[in-house]
Amino acid sequence: MSPLPELNLNLGMTNKNPGSPFYGENGEESIVVRTDSGLKKHTVTLMISDQEVGNVHLKIGEKQVEVPTYKMTVTDDKTGETEAYQVTRDTLSFVKSKTKKSFLSFFGFKKFDKTSFLYESIAFEPQLENIEKFDISRHRKLSQDILTYELEGNGKRVLLYAGEMNRFEKPEAIDQYFIVVDKNNGKSFIGDILYREKFLKLTPKVKLHIIKRKNVPKNFEYDDKGNVKKLIYL
Repeated sequence: MSPLPELNLNLGMTNKNPGSPFYGENGEESIVVRTDSGLKKHTVTLMISDQEVGNVHLKIGEKQVEVPTYKMTVTDDKTGETEAYQVTRDTLSFVKSKTKKSFLSFFGFKKFDKTSFLYESIAFEPQLENIEKFDISRHRKLSQDILTYELEGNGKRVLLYAGEMNRFEKPEAIDQYFIVVDKNNGKSFIGDILYREKFLKLTPKVKLHIIKRKNVPKNFEYDDKGNVKKLIYL
């Protein structure tokens, strides 16, 4: 059975009219009246910031590569409790590799050659304003320790994913993605969302706010260990 909706009850005093049905039998001013001003549906807000806070190694194809992470906060308008997580903002695809040969390569010593790998990033950024807002309530899916929200904007379909990072595979219909990073393979974030949903009683609205970055990486160059060697910005 679905939980009962929370009613937004206002208190109002009756007027001082002896003919009012809310007056007592002896003419005393009766009582406060509860009026239902409608159902109140609370909102959970996710805010993806432009503040870089760390990095994480993601599996892209067959290689683990370093990707920067940004601060993301979660709050709701009832409890006011705010939690912080990290999230990726760059969707990477492999472009090419190149090898810089050492002078010993001419003598057959290939181990001193250095290979680097170039990846292109297709980032989802607000186009017109510094912050863009999305209602993602109806596009939530939860299954086997994976929580996703889907949104559309700028002609693109975008996914917010929470779960084990190396189990993530970009769906064919999705153009870009954000991956939530916590110390428990996304379970901390998922637990936070489920706790708020239960506490707020009604399935809440979920709003996603994305702050535009001032510097957006276009290309990532990695060494053979997947560490960033060079970033090229738009």
